[in-house]
Amino acid sequence: MAARLKEHYETVVKPKLKKEQGYTNDLQVPRLEKIVINMGVGEAVGDSKKLTAAVSELTLIAGQKPVTNRAKKSIAGFKLREGMAIGTKVTLRRDRMYEFLDRLVNIALPRVRDFRGLNGKSFDGRGNYAMGLKEQIVFPEIEYDKIEDVRGMDIIICTTAKTDAEAKALLAEFELPFRN
Repeated sequence: MAARLKEHYETVVKPKLKKEQGYTNDLQVPRLEKIVINMGVGEAVGDSKKLTAAVSELTLIAGQKPVTNRAKKSIAGFKLREGMAIGTKVTLRRDRMYEFLDRLVNIALPRVRDFRGLNGKSFDGRGNYAMGLKEQIVFPEIEYDKIEDVRGMDIIICTTAKTDAEAKALLAEFELPFRN
């Protein structure tokens, strides 16, 4: 069974964008390529259990096992050595990507405290959108009583759009709540 947002894209978003933007071919219409979720765990330098907890939480949120990021350089001020695990990330594609975006828009973002909408200027110039969440507890998969630390995460939504305006139009059709 296909993801709900994938069907929405094929039946509603794609024809609408094709008509509005004046595309002549279906392949010109921008689409989602991947979603990358990154969780930095700087405290893992002193306590490796923090990284293990972050990996398990990100696994619950994303639905697939993340990879650990390692330090590229040693930094004496942070007691960091080259090769130490300091973060975790996961790349979602296809159905898992659509399922995650659905949960992000309909469940997680409304649960964010004092949420006024996403910044409409967080595009990178090539049609990709980056946002951050301050706490992972907005996702329903995370049980509040079982977590030790509240951690933030970065979410990057990569699209095939050539410009930021095209990407914003695509993400607005997926009902991402932009404030400006």
